[in-house]
Amino acid sequence: MEKKTLFSGKSVNIGVDSGYDNYIMAIESSCDETACAVVKNGREVIANIVASQIKTHEKFGGVIPEIAAREHLEAINVVIEEAFEQSGLKAQDITAFAGTVGPGLVGCLLVGLNAAKTLALVHDKAFIGVNHLNAHLCANYIDTDLKPPFMALLISGGHTQIIDVESYSKQTILGETIDDAVGEAYDKVARLIGLPYPGGPKLDKLAQLGNPKAYELPISKVDGYNFSFSGLKTAVLRLVKQLKKENNIADNDELPENIIKDICASFQDCVSRTLAKKVKKALQEKGYNQVVIAGGVAANSEIRKKIFDFEKDGYKVYAPIMKYCTDNASMVASCAYFNTNTYDSADVEVFSRA
Repeated sequence: MEKKTLFSGKSVNIGVDSGYDNYIMAIESSCDETACAVVKNGREVIANIVASQIKTHEKFGGVIPEIAAREHLEAINVVIEEAFEQSGLKAQDITAFAGTVGPGLVGCLLVGLNAAKTLALVHDKAFIGVNHLNAHLCANYIDTDLKPPFMALLISGGHTQIIDVESYSKQTILGETIDDAVGEAYDKVARLIGLPYPGGPKLDKLAQLGNPKAYELPISKVDGYNFSFSGLKTAVLRLVKQLKKENNIADNDELPENIIKDICASFQDCVSRTLAKKVKKALQEKGYNQVVIAGGVAANSEIRKKIFDFEKDGYKVYAPIMKYCTDNASMVASCAYFNTNTYDSADVEVFSRA
């Protein structure tokens, strides 16, 4: 696809039909990771640098947007320099610079996007703005031979979607959550049982040690391919109160560890079965033989297991390795290369919601 350099307006061909190797440097700063990466032809990672803020926000029990934006400002030049050093490339070797436009925290997004635009302008390269959700899907192109069409399950702290990926540029959302996203439900349930931030990964670890059949939790009946997890969260809240009453435990005190493990396992089993059932239905109705999972919650052990179980039925399953599930810039660079619903104008503005 033809792009224009920002300063001189020179035409540059980028993507699978360009006829030469593309090196795209991308920056990601939508939430609490400042990341910079260089990716060759959308699939081969040459450099991948991530500066995480988890320890900073841990004491607050969640991400504080103003603090996150300040930390991005402190880290942005460092991660860019490290990406250049790790890749062994110079600015003149880069085909285009890319940055996340949204969704995300506005103050955080502005840091990374302005850095990417500035690099493109100073070095007279093409600029490519990327949708964060599309980028998560493109993490599955890294180090694989995956090509559309395929069905995708995108699961993160803010989104739960089943997406029909017909081509690199054509995607249709078949269903999504009508309330809590999967990651949001995990974090809320984690807080209910006293787990520290970030709660989702900790809940996953405890679930692996518990009995998934210990407690029967409800699966919401939502039409089509949509999801609802707020009722499940409320059911866990009631269960916690009931168990504390039965065991003469004060409201402010924690349940015994063995009970917490069983709650985690039962909750995780309910969520993963709900997701797997609707993804399988979408695959069967579209007649696809490929399915991918993407997003931060794609790192969850039980969800991965249930989707990979589809291989027993002849489906080909893809999932990013763990470091490409969470926010990173390699997926942004891949998305820019494959021109997956990208923005080319230097005037593009960040947005907080999809």
